[in-house]
Amino acid sequence: MQDNQRCKPTVSRRALVAGTAAGTMMLATGDALAQRCPLTPPPRTRGPNVWLDLDQHELDEAYDQSVYSFNQRFIQERRNERNELMAKVLGKPERVAYGSGKLEMVDIYKTKRPNAPTMIYLHGGAWRGGRSAQGAYLAEPFVNAGAHFVNVEFNNVPDFKGDLMPMVDQCRRAVAWIYRNAGSFGGNPDALYLSGFSSGGHLGGCVVITEWEKQGLPRNILKGAVLGSGMYDLKPVRMSARSSYVKFTDDMEQALSAMRHLDKVHTPLILTIGLLETPEFQRQSREFAAALARAGKPVKLIQAKGHNHFEMGESLSNPYGIMGRAAMEMMKLTTAA
Repeated sequence: MQDNQRCKPTVSRRALVAGTAAGTMMLATGDALAQRCPLTPPPRTRGPNVWLDLDQHELDEAYDQSVYSFNQRFIQERRNERNELMAKVLGKPERVAYGSGKLEMVDIYKTKRPNAPTMIYLHGGAWRGGRSAQGAYLAEPFVNAGAHFVNVEFNNVPDFKGDLMPMVDQCRRAVAWIYRNAGSFGGNPDALYLSGFSSGGHLGGCVVITEWEKQGLPRNILKGAVLGSGMYDLKPVRMSARSSYVKFTDDMEQALSAMRHLDKVHTPLILTIGLLETPEFQRQSREFAAALARAGKPVKLIQAKGHNHFEMGESLSNPYGIMGRAAMEMMKLTTAA
């Protein structure tokens, strides 16, 4: 039997415990699960702990989704197929520049509802891959429910020689552009919402700590955000194999760790995580949610049974999926006839 056929959920090696706050978080009961493939890894000599109780090899794997998602390729194939189908249904989006860079564009999928709310989406791809067009299939349920869907295009970190700061700047400028120009595509600037997944979840965390008032914009420019499977403290990420292509610095780690800027969060947040994701990704969301709750910020944590990383990402495309339902409820949208 092949390794990827022998994979099954296993109790994670350590308890991923975060503080609770009554009424602000929805916590799953029971042990957190993680799905590692192959179930029995090749024998090796374990090294010293470098982060919590993880050695370097374990930490690298904890930030490598392919180790915990045996069906990654199949989900990508489903996504490509659904993008082709969606293009026949909704057609091509209106593609408009939010900046002067070649990739500084937004893909706008319009709904027929006047003065409609808008969902802004930041794609994932480990910061080094992905394009807005790959998330086109996510737009259809929002458009049908009466909301515009705006998929943000931005450069990947290799384009900036390993610097994440310009990527975050692009995402912030895109949101500001959408606020200022919402009326041009029939959107309500006072009903903007944000979603992001994986590294897009990290970028979304950076967006919600933006000091908008310094740009002459309302502090509450975003009325809510659904952030899926993100990273909110870059310290362990910096120690992982991702440092081979992200040129982390102390300033970058501090500025782009949303966990360290709770006072700047003025957006109600919904954080989602799959219980078959890596232990570190689960810990990141739990600890960020707990910290937000302790700081008195509006936050809900949704932990989904039976979902790995990539399954969580595609759930945004389903109004009855984990992320899709959370986003629809947050925006007060309905799919009912």
